[in-house]
Amino acid sequence: MTGTPNSPMFDVTGPMWMPMAPPTWPRFLAWHPQPVPILLVLAVLVAALYAWGVVRLHRRGDRWPVGRSIWFACGIASFVFMIGTGINGYGMELFSVHMVQHMTLNMVTPIPLLLGRPTTLALRAIPARSRAHRVLVRVLGSRFAAVVTAPAFTIPLFILTLYGLYFTPVIDWLMGNWLGHDAMLVHFLLTGYLLFWPILGLDPSPHRQRPAVRLIEAFLPMPFHAFFGVAVMGMTTLLTRCFADPPMSWHLDTVHDQQVGGAIAWGFTELPNLAVVLTLAVVWAASSKHEALRHDRSENRTDDAELRAYNEWLHNLR
Repeated sequence: MTGTPNSPMFDVTGPMWMPMAPPTWPRFLAWHPQPVPILLVLAVLVAALYAWGVVRLHRRGDRWPVGRSIWFACGIASFVFMIGTGINGYGMELFSVHMVQHMTLNMVTPIPLLLGRPTTLALRAIPARSRAHRVLVRVLGSRFAAVVTAPAFTIPLFILTLYGLYFTPVIDWLMGNWLGHDAMLVHFLLTGYLLFWPILGLDPSPHRQRPAVRLIEAFLPMPFHAFFGVAVMGMTTLLTRCFADPPMSWHLDTVHDQQVGGAIAWGFTELPNLAVVLTLAVVWAASSKHEALRHDRSENRTDDAELRAYNEWLHNLR
C-alpha cells in the first residue's frame, strides 16, 4: 500500500485512515499510516529500554545471552508488523484480518517476548539499591501480581476476551474510534502475556509450578478457544456491525469472511501450544540437569554421606 493519508488510497473520515483499495498481499505488507502512532511509539520505547538493560549489563561486565535479545526483538517485530502494516488497516474492515491480529498478538507475540526474559533483565540491570529496583521487587511480590498471574485469573480472562468481546456489542464500541481500537490490541497482547508468563516460567513470577502442571495450564483454555472458532465458522449471520460494510468495490461476502476468521481462530489453537510444549520440554530438561548437578555437588561436599547412610541402613536390616 502506497500513498499519503490524503490520497484516494485511504478514507480519512473513518476512525483510522482506512484502506480503500481492495486487499492484496503487497498492500497487507506495506506500511499503514496512523492518525496517532501511540502503539508504535510504545514498541520503540520498550525496545529501547530492553537495549539499555543489555548495554548496562555488558558495561558492568555481566553476560546476557544474545539469544534472549534476539527472541525479544522478534516479539517486538511481531507487534510492529501487526500494528504498523496494512494488516492493521484492513483489520478495521475485515473480520478475517482482524482475527489474524487478535490471534497473533494474543498467542504468538507474547512467547518470544517472554523468551527474552525482560523481567530478569530489569532486575539485573536496574541498580539494586535504587528506588526503581525496590518498586519492581515490591510489585512482583505484591498481592496484585499474585492475582493477575494466577491461572484462576488468566485463563478466565483469556476465555472472556473471546466470548465477551465478539458475542457482545463491546467490539462495535471499541472499533468505533482509534483509541478504543488500540486499547483492544494492547489488551490482546497483555492477556496473552499474563497467560503464558507463569506457564513458561522463565521470568520471576509469584507462581512457580512444576513443568507438568504448567503444561496442563497451557492446554486448559484450548477447548474453549477451539469451540469459539468452530462456532464462528458455522454462523450464517454477522456477529458485529463494524465488519458489515467493507467497500462495495471489493466484492466480498462478509459472512464468508467471518467464517474464514473463525477458521483462523480455530487454527491458532495448535501452533502456540506446540511452541509452549517445546519450550517447557527444554526448561524441564534444563531443570533436571541442574538438579542432578546440584545433587552431585552436595554429595561431593558431604563425601557421599547420604549414600553411606543408606548402605548402613541396608546392612542393619540383615
